[in-house]
Amino acid sequence: PRYSRRYREAAAGGRPGYSGTMPVSLLGASEIRRLAADLDITPTKKLGQNFVVDANTVRKIVQAAKVVASDRVVEIGPGLGSLTLAILETGASVLAVEIDHRLAARLPDTAAAHGVPADRLSVIDADALQVRELPGSPEVLVANLPYNVSVPVLLHFLETFPFLQRGVVMVQAEVGERLAAPPGSKVYGAPSVKAAWYGPWRLAGTVSRQVFWPVPNVDSVLVGFERDAEPRGDEELRRRTFTIVDAAFQQRRKMLRQALSSVLGGSAAAASEALEAAGVDPTLRGEQLSIDDFVRIARG
Repeated sequence: PRYSRRYREAAAGGRPGYSGTMPVSLLGASEIRRLAADLDITPTKKLGQNFVVDANTVRKIVQAAKVVASDRVVEIGPGLGSLTLAILETGASVLAVEIDHRLAARLPDTAAAHGVPADRLSVIDADALQVRELPGSPEVLVANLPYNVSVPVLLHFLETFPFLQRGVVMVQAEVGERLAAPPGSKVYGAPSVKAAWYGPWRLAGTVSRQVFWPVPNVDSVLVGFERDAEPRGDEELRRRTFTIVDAAFQQRRKMLRQALSSVLGGSAAAASEALEAAGVDPTLRGEQLSIDDFVRIARG
């Protein structure tokens, strides 16, 4: 990826102390459209681009994430900078990851024009799914995530960057409800279990379609997470757990002894034995198990 000229300063982790909010002005709908026109940008479904044009909404996201001046925040998909400026308004520093080269190049200029000191913002011009390094080790994730890649991006960042401790993201309502779903829920599935590996998730608010440009044809929600103080296990255990989770939900209407036969010994009888050893009823279905249940199976 191409890093902004402030990469080294951010990587060093040093920034002057700050207390209180900053005199940062936020983007309005007319300015957002002007910026897009200047850059010859038309929001595309391919990149999941729906720009937030309402200042109250981006402030709501930042408040839900409880961002304070001492925080180091990573933002995925900043777009034209609506949410970025709201985060910077708190006095926090932002590391923004943007896949669109034009948007990545313009963001620092937009921030400067709105009163943001140069050392508060760094930009990584890259696909978030390919990023393997986040200079400055930000501990908070805040984002308006593209609907088509929201779950893969979240899981990639949580897996790759253990220093991320908490966050709030805006996603399609169906995705957010799935991430926060408890066992037994109709929408509980593999994403629910994999997300829970890292810690608890919660629904943190709803977002009107009308605050976006263009207006999407789906509803949006805010979903928040906090990473557990201690990891559930090492990378080997995580991979094995996720393999078992995938198998359980690929055939979610089947009993576990059948759904997991391919990954637990090659037969229903072997799977039943492994499940019973882990204290799990072989006649249950994957949607009835918690992350702790799946981990016990994987440890067996």
